[in-house]
Amino acid sequence: MSESTDKQDYKATAQDCIDDLRRLALEDDTKVLSRNYYRNNGKYAESVWNCWFGTFAEFKRQSGIVLTRHQHKLERDLAKHAAHDHYREFNVVRASYEGRFVRDNKARYQTLIGVCDIHDKECDPFALRILLDSVKRIQPDVICLNGDLFDLPEFGKYNVDPRTWDVVGRIKFVHENVLAPLREAAPDAQIDLIEGNHEFRLCRHLADESPAMRAVLSDLHGMDVAKLLGLDRFHVNYTGRADLSAYRLCDLKKELMRNYKVYWNSLVAHHYPDGQHLGMPGFCGHHHKHIVWPHTSGVFGAYEFHQTGAMHRRTATYTDGEKWSNGFIIADVDKEKRDTLFSYIDIRDFAVVGGKYYYREPGEQ
Repeated sequence: MSESTDKQDYKATAQDCIDDLRRLALEDDTKVLSRNYYRNNGKYAESVWNCWFGTFAEFKRQSGIVLTRHQHKLERDLAKHAAHDHYREFNVVRASYEGRFVRDNKARYQTLIGVCDIHDKECDPFALRILLDSVKRIQPDVICLNGDLFDLPEFGKYNVDPRTWDVVGRIKFVHENVLAPLREAAPDAQIDLIEGNHEFRLCRHLADESPAMRAVLSDLHGMDVAKLLGLDRFHVNYTGRADLSAYRLCDLKKELMRNYKVYWNSLVAHHYPDGQHLGMPGFCGHHHKHIVWPHTSGVFGAYEFHQTGAMHRRTATYTDGEKWSNGFIIADVDKEKRDTLFSYIDIRDFAVVGGKYYYREPGEQ
């Protein structure tokens, strides 16, 4: 670089640098305006523009080539509100099913069977057999499917081999092997499905009609959320209060915390362990491991909050399934005294429910 050029660079103002960067951007809009591209084609040395802008990203912001921080924030806010409009219809539909098929039993003593994390075709067949037989024998007043009835790894965060994708098969499995047998085993029971993170993702993809949804649900085209989840067909109430338009990850988690149901003002079912902070006996799932937390309150005295095991088979291919446990819970409630007794059903290669022994058969491995 000549002495005259050095002097010219030294006297260059911020506006001179901006004008030169804009010139390059207009000369060939097919080129990516990178730091190295300007180094080779720009008029001013890196030390010149750097003293004005610090980083090349800021250099482009000040030149109006990319959005400024304020413009980018405004763009995100616009997207957030546009998303809310987009998802509002689905939010209304989901909310309308929360109490659509309530079976109001006036008896003082109520029995609830709570099951978490069935995960459609990933369900352990032995655990499913025990659940269905127990429902038939006990005839509970309420069957609570406490989140993640579906697995649908096609829309999940884990890296699953696309050759194993079968969304339609998974949805049909839930209808034919879980919901239909449950309704047949206990025709008078109230069945509730509390939205877990897997159902939430399904609803978002359905609302967006994403490419993945169009590709894997082509033969179920036109099905709405109620048909996909089997709500009308099997008379299932759906608790899905989470706003589908939640934008940031922290907002998504906060919205999912709203998916819970309180029974007889005595018992809470929540998909996440955060439900124990609601201050009453209850149960959750999500983590596929049985844990019991003791609590005390002036209303309920000493009580328990259970995190149940999953119904998901433990031979999972995409996570540490060997660390999980299988099981479901039975809760008997005295509505007058607001008192709850829990019986947790631990499922291994055998299980015991109400004095009846179950043993895993060879085909259920």
